[in-house]
Amino acid sequence: MDVSADISLQAGDVAQRERAKERLYVLFQTSGWGSILAFAVWMTIAFPEHDAKRSLTVQIAYLVMWAGIGFLLSHFVRPLMAAWNWNQLGWRRLVPRIIGASFAASAVWCAVLYGWIQGVMREPWPETHAPLMLLLVCWFNYAVPFAAWLCLYFFYHLFDRLNRSEIERFQLMSSVKEAELRALKSQVNPHFIFNSLNSLRALIDEDPARARKAVTQLANLLRYSLQSGQLETVPFEDELGVVNDYLALEQVRHEERLRLRLDIAPDALGLKIPPMLLQTLVENAVKYGISPSAEGGEIAIVARN
Repeated sequence: MDVSADISLQAGDVAQRERAKERLYVLFQTSGWGSILAFAVWMTIAFPEHDAKRSLTVQIAYLVMWAGIGFLLSHFVRPLMAAWNWNQLGWRRLVPRIIGASFAASAVWCAVLYGWIQGVMREPWPETHAPLMLLLVCWFNYAVPFAAWLCLYFFYHLFDRLNRSEIERFQLMSSVKEAELRALKSQVNPHFIFNSLNSLRALIDEDPARARKAVTQLANLLRYSLQSGQLETVPFEDELGVVNDYLALEQVRHEERLRLRLDIAPDALGLKIPPMLLQTLVENAVKYGISPSAEGGEIAIVARN
């Protein structure tokens, strides 16, 4: 696999996911605050206050301002939470931060809204409530929708984190499977199979009995290669048996140039080793030690516990 192409593909996926998240944020942000504003306007129109001193147009204008302040506060709090890395916190550490941020944003919300209505527009305070009591009630009331917004925001990021971890887990599983497949493919050298088949073709007419035995040895080698790929370890005795079949097939091609010496302690036969470990060592010895030499050589397998 081309690593640079794989990295650029992953970078493209990340950029595409980020753009999709931004579009989703804009959609939910506008639709959420728009729905709250629409409900508040409907309540004002459907259930008008008979003793209200403001016209319906002014009341709706203040509602638009109220929803706009909430929209802007939630929008500008978002990059702060990302900078403070709140998205990576657990719920025990996140809950007090949500409560604190909700009341801090609610205080700004009340200050801007009532600073404009009472300070700039010179609207009179309601006679039924003291100004301080009204501000405290609004402070608590405005903290509730902001806390709800924060909870929804962090629920989305929790879901996104779980989704990303699942994607990464599946990518890791896919990479492991690909690595296993590459390892399995590399366990049996295709050149060895090709050379063995050529040797078998020559043996069919010269020595049919030996050719039949060689076919059995090749089948044993291929079967062992496929089956051992599913195991972490195999007995050394099984590995040695398949190596003997491999060397017998190589001796058909190299004849007297390939000599074998075994020095195996009986108590070493039951030891567990990774599959195809000895086979790989012997195959490299034949490829780089025996084949290039005109005189050939000896392969010695010595095993001690």
